[in-house]
Amino acid sequence: MFFIKRFTVRGFETGLHFHDGEFRGLLTPGEHWFLDPFGKLKVEVVSRRNAFLTHEKLDVIARSGALKGYAQVVDLQDSQRGLVWIDGRFAWFLPPGLHAYWLEPRKVAVEVVDVRDPRFEHEESKTILRNAAASAYLETGSVGRGCVGVLFLDGRFAGVLEPGPWAFWRGVADVRVVEVDLREAALDVAGQEIMSADKVTLRINAVATYRVVDPRKAVCAVDDFKQAVYREAQLALRAVVGGRDLDALLADKQAVAVEAADLLTPRALALGLETTSLAIRDLILPGDMKELMNKVTEARKAAEADLITRREETAAIRSQANTARLLADNPTLMRLRELEVLQKVAAAGHLNVVLGDKRLADVVLNLL
Repeated sequence: MFFIKRFTVRGFETGLHFHDGEFRGLLTPGEHWFLDPFGKLKVEVVSRRNAFLTHEKLDVIARSGALKGYAQVVDLQDSQRGLVWIDGRFAWFLPPGLHAYWLEPRKVAVEVVDVRDPRFEHEESKTILRNAAASAYLETGSVGRGCVGVLFLDGRFAGVLEPGPWAFWRGVADVRVVEVDLREAALDVAGQEIMSADKVTLRINAVATYRVVDPRKAVCAVDDFKQAVYREAQLALRAVVGGRDLDALLADKQAVAVEAADLLTPRALALGLETTSLAIRDLILPGDMKELMNKVTEARKAAEADLITRREETAAIRSQANTARLLADNPTLMRLRELEVLQKVAAAGHLNVVLGDKRLADVVLNLL
């Protein structure tokens, strides 16, 4: 009979029975015979090994109640997403809409998540984020060690993220995470040409160390807090150097650095930063000024050397005058001094004495 149709549904399958486009029910495994003289019968056989039932008329099938006991229907609202677990393993995500999954032969569980809080947090987040479909539903990233993430949702500050991975649902809010390093950092303030109070142009190289103490203020107060603290360090150095003469600058660079740091500290705090030090590394004079300073130093050293020489000469003359005065006042001491001189002369070599008249001989004998 051409009007009789047979349909075979295997053990892992289910048949969807339609007549003239209208859903009539499910066909269980086995042989099914239908009389269809007008060709309006249609049976779609679907495999339950595919965990979810996908059909263009799923809403009609779900409303009929025929799926009760065979499949579970899940209707996700716009503010909901589904996490699908199959046989204890995470499989994929479900978007808003109507879904139905078979109760057997596979073990399926759908976890409904409210995404009105855009932050995604789950005890199995590492497993979920490794899934290939995660990037389509979640915006992910991580905050490095020693840093924090300043979170903005729809342009408004929403909190601070601790180091580690983070994830937010896509399409729920405009998410922006700005990573801020909390570790101490060094900032080179190099090649600053500054004029001193006595109109001498100097080149100064300095280094400032700082750390972020208020991440929100550091991100919100200025567009680039590193550039801002660099600019403030420049202004502090110019204010201090411009108020001192060259000699004062060369005499005590540490005092200049301390005063500049005192000026920089309140400005940095307004940016959410804490300055730990400001040091002047180099203070470079222009070429002609360097030559002039070398000449001044050379003249000063020459004058000091000449002064020392004069002092030594004066001391030597004063000592000789004292010796002469002492010998003049003590004839016996003068005699002993003469004998010491003769002894040294005799010890140095042969002493030949040539005597002339008797008076000279008497004088020599008296000396001896």
